[in-house]
Amino acid sequence: MKQPGITILLPTLDEAKALQNVVNRIPFEEISAEGWNVRIVVVDGGSTDGTIELASQLNCEIIEQHGGSGKGRGLREAFANFMNSDDSLLVMMDADGTYRPEDIPKFIHKLEQENADIVIGSRMKGKIENGAMTRRNWIGNHILTWLAVFLHRAYISDLCTGFWLLTRDSIDQMKLNSTGFEIEAEMYASAAYNQLKIREIPIHYDIRIGRSKLGSIGDGIRIAMKIIRRKFISKPISK
Repeated sequence: MKQPGITILLPTLDEAKALQNVVNRIPFEEISAEGWNVRIVVVDGGSTDGTIELASQLNCEIIEQHGGSGKGRGLREAFANFMNSDDSLLVMMDADGTYRPEDIPKFIHKLEQENADIVIGSRMKGKIENGAMTRRNWIGNHILTWLAVFLHRAYISDLCTGFWLLTRDSIDQMKLNSTGFEIEAEMYASAAYNQLKIREIPIHYDIRIGRSKLGSIGDGIRIAMKIIRRKFISKPISK
């Protein structure tokens, strides 16, 4: 009997310094022992530092995103790729070394134990290493998370986390048009609208390897606007 499949999705943009570390730490044997066939997919937003070549050497499937740059565009292309596969679950985690691949089995266990649709990794409930998150980003994330929960009435503690586990059905129900870092906020809002069962686990958040791509103020404003718009417009008008 064929094992069910799980996609581990790594969005990248110039992550050559971190990618091998992240891939090598994925607990393939432990996940396989739980009955899952593992597929690693890198969705790349236009790297120029050898990330794509490295991903190929690491036997990752590669999606070179089209239609412009931006994390949101890349993830939406990767979600479409996932829906065209036979895989049942998708793990999404940044490929910059901030999240620990060793935590993936904990996500799977949480989802199975609580029959959840989505499990997110909460940095606010876990441990943030010194220097991993600026005070401005920490405060901004708390404000945005409060706004999201106030408007959409589905409790979470970390709106901007980049570490998620999603079922196939939950991705199928999400209607998304984000192009940038507001994508996680839109995923949350869409999940809340569809009354999907969201659960959290505490995670570690480490100092990233390489240069940060997140711009605090501009991206924060776009995230807030996305949260507000999706309260009153339940489905995006265009993609």
